[in-house]
Amino acid sequence: MKPTRLVRIAVLAALAGCHFAALSEQTPWDAPAEALAAQIAAILGPGQAHLSIRNNSTVSIDEIPAIRRMIEADLKSHGITASGAESANAIRVTLSENVRERLWVAEVAEGNETRVAMVHVEPGARQTAQGAAGLTLRRQPILAARSPVLALLETDKGAPVVEPEEIVFYGAAADGLHELKRIAIGQRRQLARDARGVATLSVGGVDIDVPGAACTVTLQPWQGPVDWAVHCHDSDDPWLLVETPSALTPGAPEGTPPIKAFYNAARNYFTGVVTPSVGVDLPPFYTAALLPRPSGAALLINGIDGKVQLVENGALKPVAGTRDWGSDFAAIHTGCGAGTQIIASGSGEAVSDSLRAFELPALEAVPASAALAVDGTVTALWTAPDGKSVYAVVRSAQDNYEVDRVTANCN
Repeated sequence: MKPTRLVRIAVLAALAGCHFAALSEQTPWDAPAEALAAQIAAILGPGQAHLSIRNNSTVSIDEIPAIRRMIEADLKSHGITASGAESANAIRVTLSENVRERLWVAEVAEGNETRVAMVHVEPGARQTAQGAAGLTLRRQPILAARSPVLALLETDKGAPVVEPEEIVFYGAAADGLHELKRIAIGQRRQLARDARGVATLSVGGVDIDVPGAACTVTLQPWQGPVDWAVHCHDSDDPWLLVETPSALTPGAPEGTPPIKAFYNAARNYFTGVVTPSVGVDLPPFYTAALLPRPSGAALLINGIDGKVQLVENGALKPVAGTRDWGSDFAAIHTGCGAGTQIIASGSGEAVSDSLRAFELPALEAVPASAALAVDGTVTALWTAPDGKSVYAVVRSAQDNYEVDRVTANCN
């Protein structure tokens, strides 16, 4: 072990302009993030460490995902990979300030020894995000659960909720949803961490896809106190991705089947293979959403490499301004501004995540709302059947789950 030491380096940084910019564009947080990462690397050396960030300053909460990603990238350039909480090494970064100065402080724990690195941020640096005009996001909690929620659909009689290994039926009451019954899905394979699932309305029921299985729920029994008809079977069939592919492929005949995507059941993402073809090979991706475009429509995908791209006219086009997006987003039709917006979660694991609305007037994501803070990490995000709201699943620090309905109001 190296002897304990305190390192102080002064770095001038000014926050000017909006942090949602092209991937290649420098932001005001680059310099302090790079300086702090260099100090941490000098202490720790190459390896793995669990990174956490605590904000005790006036930095806006929607800036934290950007700062985290920059620090992670700079650490990686020094051979340090941000890993899970089980790592023996830990890097605890605190953004702090008082009336005289602003500091970024990193406690670097290696075994039983903790050392400190600090970066001074110029007192005149702006610490809050620019306000975004256009929409105001609001969220309404509709369900609390102790197990991960993969999907949910509300009806006038209640809601079927998809968990990794069970379908849970909730009844509607004046004070909210109440659990009524659980039915095992019965997958034969071990599920990956952070599994995904989808539930879509069908004629007379709900179709559910989860890793390794597909289920059909018949809704007629909801009219009385009898068992619901649930049929599940092993399945590697593709999942529904887009219901109106003719909007993606101009000239496609009526009756063209919906676009479906194959899911990698051993992991937690889509393979990139879709049917029918959209005219270009897609990379593996987490999420997709259909957006109206001047040419008709386009498919927005979030690759597992963190790159957001637009599938339009048989070509893949990179989308700028998405550096701080997480792996989940969903489209919402508000009638405000461009009419359709993307609600995206913040990037990375966060004690306090956020949601924000964006528009894509060209090939750059432009903020259309201020960030909406959530008390935990967003683990799933999808559009409600009416298209006018989205559902967000939030995991708390205590590993409890909450499903929120997120809506947008025009300013």
